[in-house]
Amino acid sequence: MTEDQLEQETLGWLAEVGYRPLHGPTIAPEGEHPERSSYQQVLLPGRLREAIDRLNPQIPGTAREDALRQVLDLGIPALLSANRHFHKLLVGGAPVQYQKDGETRGDLVRLIDWAEPSKNEWLAVNQFSIKGTVGPNSHTRRPDIILFVNGLPLVLLELKNPADEHADIWKAFDQIQTYKAQIPEVFQYNELLVIADGSEARLGSLSASAERFMQWRTIDGVTLDPLGQFNELETLVRGLLAPAILLDYLRFFVLFEEDGTLVKKVAGYHQFHAVRAAIQQVVAASQPSADSKIRHKGGVVWHTQGSGKSITMTCFAARVMQETAMANPTIVVITDRNDLDGQLFGVFSLAQDLLREQPVQATTRQDLRAKLSKRPSGGIIFATIQKFMPGEDEDAFPLLSDRSNIVVIADEAHRTQYGFEARFKTLRPRAAVASAAADGRTPALTTGHRRGAGGTLAARLAPPAAYGVTLAAAPEVHRYQAGYAQHLRDALPHATFVAFTGTPVSSADRDTRAVFGDYIHVYDMQQAKDDGATVAIYYESRLAKLSLNNEELPHIDDEVDELAEDEEESEQAKLKSRWAALEKVVGSKPRIERVAADLVAHFEERNQAQHGKAMMVAMSREICVKLYDAIVAIRPEWHSEDVEQGAIKVIMTGSASDKDHLQSHIYNKQTKKRLEARFKDLNDPLKLVIVRDMWLTGFDAPCCHTMYIDKPMRGHNLMQAIARVNRVFRDKPGGLVVDYIGIANELKSALKDYTASQGRGRPTVDAAEAYAVLAEKLDILRGLLHGYDYSDFLTAGHKCLAGAANHILGQKDGKLRFADHALAMSKAFTLCCTLDEAKAVREEVAFMQAVKVILTKRDITQKKKTDEERELAIRQIIGSAVVSEEVVDIFDAVGLDKPNIGILDEAFLAEVRNLPERNLAVELLERLLEGEIKSRFSGHLVQEKRFSEMLANVVKRYQNRAIETAQVIEELIEMARKFHAAASRGEALGLTDDEVRFYDALAENESAVRELSDETLKKIAHELTENLRKNLSVDWSERESVRAKLRLMVKRILRKYKYPPDQQEGAVELVLQQAKALGEMWVA
Repeated sequence: MTEDQLEQETLGWLAEVGYRPLHGPTIAPEGEHPERSSYQQVLLPGRLREAIDRLNPQIPGTAREDALRQVLDLGIPALLSANRHFHKLLVGGAPVQYQKDGETRGDLVRLIDWAEPSKNEWLAVNQFSIKGTVGPNSHTRRPDIILFVNGLPLVLLELKNPADEHADIWKAFDQIQTYKAQIPEVFQYNELLVIADGSEARLGSLSASAERFMQWRTIDGVTLDPLGQFNELETLVRGLLAPAILLDYLRFFVLFEEDGTLVKKVAGYHQFHAVRAAIQQVVAASQPSADSKIRHKGGVVWHTQGSGKSITMTCFAARVMQETAMANPTIVVITDRNDLDGQLFGVFSLAQDLLREQPVQATTRQDLRAKLSKRPSGGIIFATIQKFMPGEDEDAFPLLSDRSNIVVIADEAHRTQYGFEARFKTLRPRAAVASAAADGRTPALTTGHRRGAGGTLAARLAPPAAYGVTLAAAPEVHRYQAGYAQHLRDALPHATFVAFTGTPVSSADRDTRAVFGDYIHVYDMQQAKDDGATVAIYYESRLAKLSLNNEELPHIDDEVDELAEDEEESEQAKLKSRWAALEKVVGSKPRIERVAADLVAHFEERNQAQHGKAMMVAMSREICVKLYDAIVAIRPEWHSEDVEQGAIKVIMTGSASDKDHLQSHIYNKQTKKRLEARFKDLNDPLKLVIVRDMWLTGFDAPCCHTMYIDKPMRGHNLMQAIARVNRVFRDKPGGLVVDYIGIANELKSALKDYTASQGRGRPTVDAAEAYAVLAEKLDILRGLLHGYDYSDFLTAGHKCLAGAANHILGQKDGKLRFADHALAMSKAFTLCCTLDEAKAVREEVAFMQAVKVILTKRDITQKKKTDEERELAIRQIIGSAVVSEEVVDIFDAVGLDKPNIGILDEAFLAEVRNLPERNLAVELLERLLEGEIKSRFSGHLVQEKRFSEMLANVVKRYQNRAIETAQVIEELIEMARKFHAAASRGEALGLTDDEVRFYDALAENESAVRELSDETLKKIAHELTENLRKNLSVDWSERESVRAKLRLMVKRILRKYKYPPDQQEGAVELVLQQAKALGEMWVA
């Protein structure tokens, strides 16, 4: 299948889902039915004006024209800012004012009918030529397909040839980046970008990097890959671009965030269908007639950590607020910690364009009551769950609203405080309770018996003695206290509750199901990993590296298995003294120093294999600071008092009453935000942060690849913490969790809960498994090098590398097999490079990586090196186990300097002929000639085709072993001489570069060369060049009428000079093909 065939097939699918295909040149300025005044115009203004008039008949014509002008000229030079402004106009309408009945009225002019797709006009236009207006050397570009809705170019599809192994979807991505630079005007109006190559397809936003382009794997939201694994483009067309689905998507699933930098985000298929499922469930559950099993239960959305849960929640809020059946609902967003409340509030606040409402935070219990009480409709209110605690003089939380169109969204709703069950509690004195409540923590309480969710208020107030409870001495207060879900229900009795969680609900967790209902959408680890939404998390235990004495080990092991901070309140109180005892052991000076030394060595080793950042989780704020001091004692250059400097920082809460040694690590809100930005920036020197509980949930730093854990954690808290390292980032193969405290059993327990919830995939993978892959691939590579002695690779330098590459090239498919296995080996090494077994082979791994680079690198460095520099570079590469394509290439390997313009001089060719590595010499010549053909003869059809065929023929005979290595070297050298002569023919002929191209096209006909003199051919070439340059226009090759005119002109010139008639038709076609190759440069 060719690219053109793929384009036609895609147009066919688009026609089936509701688009009308149109050929771009037909509606071009010079086309048969022009709809654009120039090639700079990227909209179809006539269709847009018609749509505006059709959709807004109640608005006066002058106001409609004003709206049209606003769209045609956005008036914002920055591309992404202009795109954001247009999106506001598209979704909300263009604001206009007009006079009616003697007064000025404001209104919004609709550009799209969002309710009825059929009232919009849907076009799929291919080969839509656009001439950029950027700079003096503007370019004309022709995207493959643009989808127009009411004349607006909303979706751009860039396709690549499925049969070309070098033209994959990432070439399509690169092409779009070129378009953005050269024809930015069309992207002002773009909503979605699609890249495809026949088997693979990806979707992304205007600001998305390559790793953020994602698959669309479903049509109905249930079945994955319904058309098969290699029909991704058709699945995307039918599952997203169908008009009704696309309108829903554009309206509620495209958002802009500006937090220092403007970013455009679009939802993945899992987010889109989760929101649609949640909307359906919430609407049904909020109805008075709803079945009692689902009444007020909006369900649970489980999307694994790192897959964009916050964005899903934001899109859900925007969608439910516009849902007609919900009648302008009020949204209450609940978290259980102040830092989470702030983080999620920040995400929502950044998405005001989408929400069309400013979210507000309830700062106190009284503020919460004031914001919810008697509110008639609307609003997005954030609060921590603790703010629903009744006052000390209240037995129950008061009613705030009995409306049924209130939706409570709970983040991480699996936590036990969301339960209905009541417990008998012993409260601390008032001052302590007030102090705890002030910072969003739940006061510690002593718990006795429970009652079920069906218990009564009377039971809650029954005398303690009736339950066999002995009261403590005054001033403690005793009462039955319901779970927070009961308080929420008391406050908002008819609200519908919907939950979002990044970890599965435990099979033993009755509370979550009682409050929210069952799962309505699941996106598990396996699916997220398959989609490229997250990377795998690997686990490495370093307990043995700490060399703890025998008295300490069993104490720590026993305690860690039982201690965790996400226990219920009563359990926390019971375990507090044990936590303190363990903290003493964990925070002892000898142990801190051992942990610090091991961490520094481990992190530096890991950063050699992959550049990135790390987070250390400690038990307490005291230990955080002790660890900081121990680490900077080893690496003093990492320390800095300046917030903008330093490689290590402690991130923790604190107050003015903290001890002096803690004070220097306590930052205000603005400084913490700045440190967040520094940590998220791969190039910023801040590479290691030490935390206790901050940044462990709701914090994304994709470049963070390692988490060191020295704090007891379990269940959801543990799963959420380790997910900080599963974010996708460039070529990051996986995240690594390093265990200093003994969390292995807790990970096994988490896996048990995970699989019990039918989740696929594993929370973590043992780093030993990565080493097993490394060992397997290394063994295969050794096998491929069998027969070549590379045992002296540590000292032999580039000659050993050249010999190894030469040996591989002597095998059938050797280069491909070696490259594939070496790539897998490198990824595995990155994940396990800190294991002792991996360290033992790191130099050999680096050697194999260097051989792979020599075999596969296409771009050859221009920089010359001395022999000493080459040897030093090779030794450094082997020593660091990190191979950069910038320092290893085929010329280094064979000891040759890369020539520049004198590429084919006799001295250089003699050096190549005498190389002992014969197979490598062939590879070197092939790459040189291939690169030079592309650069020298680009746009010269005859010579490019001639030399490419010659080269391919020689290489094919060599690969089939039809000719010996010595013979192929001689043939390539001879070809190089011909190449050199051909490249300088223009000057000898007295022709320009363009004229030489047409001269060669004419000279392809042997009878013409025999019958016409060389001077005549040169005259024809000159006249053709001059006349074609004058008459070519944008899209001429796509318009039959223009092609016919040019064909006639070429024939007249050929007849004028008596060009042989028997070959005239072939010559005319070749001349026009050559003109097409030059056309873009001429008409730009």
